[in-house]
Formats: sequence, C-alpha cells, structure tokens
Amino acid sequence: MKNIKNKIYKALGMTALLGIMSLQSCLNLDPQDQIGGKNMWENANEFKEFANNFYGWTRDFGSNDNGPHSDSRSDLITFQTPNEYSRGSNTIPSNDGNYTNNYSHIRRCNLLLQAANSYSNQSEIKEYVGDAYFFRAYSYFELLQCFGDAIIVTDPIDVSSEQLQAKRDSRQDVAKFIVSDLEKAIELLPNYADIPTSEDGHVSKEAAEAFLSRVALYEGTWEKFHNGDATLANTMLDTSAKAAKKVMDGGQFYLFGTRDQSKVLGDSAYKYMFILENEKSNPAGIQKSANHEYIFRRLHDTNLSTVGMNITHGYVNNVMWVTRNFANLYLCSDGLPIEKSKKFEGYQKRNSEFQNRDNRMKYSLLVPGQYFWTNDNPRTTWVWKTDIKPGGGNGIIYNVGHGSGYNNQKWGTERAMQDAQEGYDYPVIRYAEVLLNYAEAVYERDGKISDADLDISLNLVRLRANPNMPKLSNSFVSANGLNMEEEIRRERTVELYLEGFRLDDLKRWGTAVQVMNQPLLGVKYVGTEFESNWGSNTRPSQEKDSEGCLIMDGTRQWTEKNYLYPIPSTQLELDPNLGQNPGWN
Repeated sequence: MKNIKNKIYKALGMTALLGIMSLQSCLNLDPQDQIGGKNMWENANEFKEFANNFYGWTRDFGSNDNGPHSDSRSDLITFQTPNEYSRGSNTIPSNDGNYTNNYSHIRRCNLLLQAANSYSNQSEIKEYVGDAYFFRAYSYFELLQCFGDAIIVTDPIDVSSEQLQAKRDSRQDVAKFIVSDLEKAIELLPNYADIPTSEDGHVSKEAAEAFLSRVALYEGTWEKFHNGDATLANTMLDTSAKAAKKVMDGGQFYLFGTRDQSKVLGDSAYKYMFILENEKSNPAGIQKSANHEYIFRRLHDTNLSTVGMNITHGYVNNVMWVTRNFANLYLCSDGLPIEKSKKFEGYQKRNSEFQNRDNRMKYSLLVPGQYFWTNDNPRTTWVWKTDIKPGGGNGIIYNVGHGSGYNNQKWGTERAMQDAQEGYDYPVIRYAEVLLNYAEAVYERDGKISDADLDISLNLVRLRANPNMPKLSNSFVSANGLNMEEEIRRERTVELYLEGFRLDDLKRWGTAVQVMNQPLLGVKYVGTEFESNWGSNTRPSQEKDSEGCLIMDGTRQWTEKNYLYPIPSTQLELDPNLGQNPGWN
C-alpha cells in the first residue's frame, strides 16, 4: 500500500497533468488503475493525506512577487525593466501554468469528490470533502479572474470524454458554480475554533465564508461595471455582504493591534503584523499566536518552512520602486485627500509629503532621513521610535538616491537572519479584507451605505493605524465634496497594498484602461530638495513630466483586451472550440 501511495502522489505532482485541454495527450501517464481506484480511499486518513496536497496551491510570497494578481502588474510599483503585463505589452503564450495548473488542481479535487460518493462513513471524511469543494472553487476563481469563461468539470474525465472538445462555459455560470461549491464547503468544513493546534492553517468554515465574500464581490462588480447581468450583479453583491457579515458576527477574528497584547504596538501594529515570527520580531516581543486577523494563511517557520525567497532584500529599498501614483492615494491625517487637505505639506523637502499623512504610509514606505532596519542591518536594541537609531543597532538612514524616490519596506524583517530564512506567514485571507468587502458590497448593492455600516467595517480598518483620523461618514463626504465610492476604493488599495488585489480591483471596477494607461511617476524632482540632495552622485536619468516628476514608465498601452489574459495557443490547438478571449485573435 505504501508503494502504491507513493506512486499516486508522485504522479499527481508530474507536469503531465497539464489541464483539462491537455489531458488528451498526457492522461495516459496517470496510473488510472490506482488514482481513485480500489487501492485508494480505504479509510479517512487516505482522504486526509490526499486533501493535504491541496494546501500548496494557495497564494504565497512567490506568487505575490510576479503572479497574475501581483501588484507588480498594476500601477502601484514598477522596476528598472518595466513589467510587460503592467504595460499591456504581453502576448499570447504557447503555454500558461495559470491555465493548465488550475485544471490539474480541479481534477484532483474531482478525484476526491468522486471517491467520497461511495465511502461508507461520510461523517469521517466530511471536512476533506469540504476541502475539495473549497479548493475546486479556489481554482475556478483563479481561472475566472485570469480568463473569464471556463469549462466546468465535475468529474475526473478520461481521454474519451466529450469535454476535451467542449466550449467554455460563460463566466456567469462559472461564478455561480464557484458560489455553489463554497456553500457546500461552508456546510462541511469545521469551525475555526474547533480546528486543533496540530492542524493549524487548515481551511475553516469562516475561511470559506470570507472567500465567498471575495468571489461574490468580484463577480458582482464585474457584472455591474462591464454592462453585464444587472440581476446577477445585485445577487452577487448581496451574497458578498451577507457572507462577510457572517464572519464579522462570528467573533472569531479581529484586527491585529486592536485587542489583547497586540494593542501595545499601537499604530505600528500594521507594520509588524506582516513580519510576525515566534522569534523577537517586534518591539513588544509579540508572537504569531496573538494574530487573530489572518483567517486563512500559508504557514511558514524559520526552521521548518521558511519564506524561501529573498523577500527582505528584494522588497526593502531595492529593485522594487513604488510609484507616485500610489503615494498620492494616502489621505492626510484630517481624513482628506492631499488635493483637499490644508495639512498636506507639499513636495518641497524630501520628506515633506510624509508629514500629517495616514500612518500606514510611513509603515509601508521608507521615509527619507529616517532609520530603517533589514536582516543585515538589524535592530539589536528594540525601541519604539522608528525615526532614531537605537543604541547599539545597525540601522541605516534611508537617503533615497535611486529608482522612483519612493521605496517599500512592507514585508521586510528588522531582525538578523540569513537571506530567505524569514518565517512569517502569508495572509491568504485576512479580516481587514472581509471588512472592506462588506463596506464595498453594501455600497455597490444599495448605492449608499449607512454610517453604522461604515463603523463596523471600513472605519475599523482605517482607525487601527489612525486612531485620531476622522471617520468616513456620509456627512464627512458631503461636507468635503468627496465621493463615497472613491473613498471606499482608496481604503482598499492602501490597506491591501502588495497583497495581490490592485490589478484585479481595477479590472472588476472597469477602470483599468483609464488607470493603467497613465504614466508611472516617481517623486517630484524639479524645484524640490531632491535636486540638491538626491543621495547619490548619479542624478536620475529619467525624463520629467510637466510638474517636474520623474517618469518611470511613460510607454503604456493597456487596452480592453488586457482585462483578460489570452488563452494559450497550445490549448487552442488541442481544442479549437475553446475560443480566444476578445481582442487576442
């Protein structure tokens, strides 16, 4: 039996499973007499071991770096070599793992579900069946976001199946199918509170509800802003709001830094939540167990399962350049945008625009003239203030001198360790997103949102890092000539920066063509302190716009076709009935 299992898991990891449309040429490489056959699925542990493999499919630091949802493909960050997806210059690939891998994942879920139908004791395996429904929904949502229409498959098909030459089902039907799978998963998965410590990281009922709020918000707004089915749009938005509210009412999760021991971190909780380890990773010595914001996470550990990529050096003051497009989104401390606030201090000095701003700005970006720490310039004496060098520490002053003039510090550790050995978890779903999902879904469903609903959702997120900032309310919006929809979207962009949401949000809002065609800018250079104090002997070579800002990428041709990725050419050769996405022919 052990040898049989090894063959099964080895086969499931082979690149031979290239997806539903690739099955015609590769399915023979699967041991069909073993996978899902009588030699498998003999007890609950067999189902558990099979389902455990699903957990390697979620987003992680690697996929967040340049995957299909990465902010590197959006307007928030850029690099010395511009991203082709951000520019809209990507072409039709011959193969695309985002396509084939997700169909491979779906097939594995279907194998488990098929075997479960004939298992004698359903109660023994119900959470693993719940896993299969959840991860099948997860994989179909990946296909929906990337490619739109997709073939709905509920069986582990073989080479004789007519579905190998099928047309794709409509995105509306795919979205409904995802919702159905998640509703089934919610019924079967354990409550978060009932998951034992030994199974930390297991998907829970609340995680499925939270994910349902994400899926339904996505498709609801897509239908609304892409001239889709208005009835479906409203139904999806209602589903999103209700699913989010269930998580909110459940009381299992709350924002890190707002209760218990994490509260001592104050507004810096937003920074330290993302780099929590069970070693000394923050001034208060708080460990991962204090984080009740991560609803579903990808587990990492300094010793057993590290981040595995050079995340601190790669993300902090290095090749990743933050854009002015993003920096200007941060509100001032009076809750007003920079173009409306009397507190905004302009761009004259290198750090003037950081003054009187949303505290998340200084915790996500590096402030010129202030000390920062990395794994090779670590803190040695942990103190609270971040604008002074701690006694005996190795912190260095951020002196700009390269790139856009804006640089990131999110995801960067402050403690000494070897490169790629960071052990913080990745938030696949966190509670702040659920709160923002709720606020947006209610507003887009009803065309309005009450102050009470704002106070139980968006304002909790905003005030976590900005306890003295005025709340977003209907009277505040009216008195200051703001737009409620714009402010809800602003809050989402700022809070979820570098977590893989921005490009998908622009797509579903129908604003991507407008936003993604704008030049990516750096700091205002001409007429400011940067001209005489750039921080290096090499002056920035970029052209400047009419306001004197660095132009990091002025060659962007993002068009309607870029709302969806193209179907890989190999898949079209295998099944011409798939049809290419609009504009890619």
